[in-house]
Amino acid sequence: MASTLFTQNIIACVWDFDKTLIPEYMQAPLFRRYAVDEARFWAETNALAANYLQRGYHIAPEISYLNHLLTYVLAGKMPGLNNKVLRECGTEIGFYPGLPAFFESSRAWVKTKPEYAEHEIVLEHYVVSTGLAEMIRGSKLAPYIDAVWACEFIENPLQPGFLKQKEFPLEAAAEIAQIGVMIDNTTKTRAIYEINKGTNRNAAIDVNAKVAAEDRRIPLQNMIYIADGPSDVPSFSVVKKGGGKTYAVYNPAVKAEFEQNDRLRQSGRIDHYGPADYTENSPTANWLQLQIEKICDRIVSDREAAVASRVAKPPRHLNTASAAEDARRANPPGKQSSFLE
Repeated sequence: MASTLFTQNIIACVWDFDKTLIPEYMQAPLFRRYAVDEARFWAETNALAANYLQRGYHIAPEISYLNHLLTYVLAGKMPGLNNKVLRECGTEIGFYPGLPAFFESSRAWVKTKPEYAEHEIVLEHYVVSTGLAEMIRGSKLAPYIDAVWACEFIENPLQPGFLKQKEFPLEAAAEIAQIGVMIDNTTKTRAIYEINKGTNRNAAIDVNAKVAAEDRRIPLQNMIYIADGPSDVPSFSVVKKGGGKTYAVYNPAVKAEFEQNDRLRQSGRIDHYGPADYTENSPTANWLQLQIEKICDRIVSDREAAVASRVAKPPRHLNTASAAEDARRANPPGKQSSFLE
């Protein structure tokens, strides 16, 4: 007998990272560690595409900062930079108020009513970022995240002829040398579909495979996408079009970010926006809790309606007196029954 792949009783909060969960770019602790001028690094990164174009090279702007980090390592400006160092720098990342406690406490919202617990509703948190995965994994938020999609580096790349080798030398002094994974604002949508289809939980499900709506692990309507601005419009669009909720946050100290979010709301890109403050009873925490509980209510309603529509009522015994009364009402005195009626 055929059955669905997943029970679809999971809600997902999908988070951007920089400027959404933290007030600065996550690479700041890395630059401090190596005494690299952060403003200069980003200015150089932003100028790479135009300068390379003058030389006849084309470079995607989204990959520029990853390449420039590798160039800094190659030039000796960041000696010994490896994934272990990135994780160590991640411990220094500072978060907006209320984090990481919000990620843990919010999971309790889906258990506040008996009917939520009865249907075993679960809340999961995912981070999808153009930043560095190892720094996120090293941060204080890591224990509360279900999965991370972000950029990754490879140390000690395999050399030509490696397929014929039986053993590989262990090098103590590893450095990042190649890009392993690159996430940009467009490929973030791929991560959303991996969460949607359950690819991250079941490797047998390819993200490009056609999967029926009822077989997807987390329907888009069970998602809330939270980010900080226009660069996340592709992800906002995917989630909103699929029936999910979209929310933008801003730094209360930066008026331009508030105005930016207001424009996103007016253009229909997001459902709502608020300050990047995740403390209990803050506007952002209250809005997210309200939406999560609304999704819980819909899941309960949909599942109970599905049971009602698929389970037939059991047969009942006929009571003789009741049967006689039913017959009397069908044929009251003075009325002749006719097969022609």
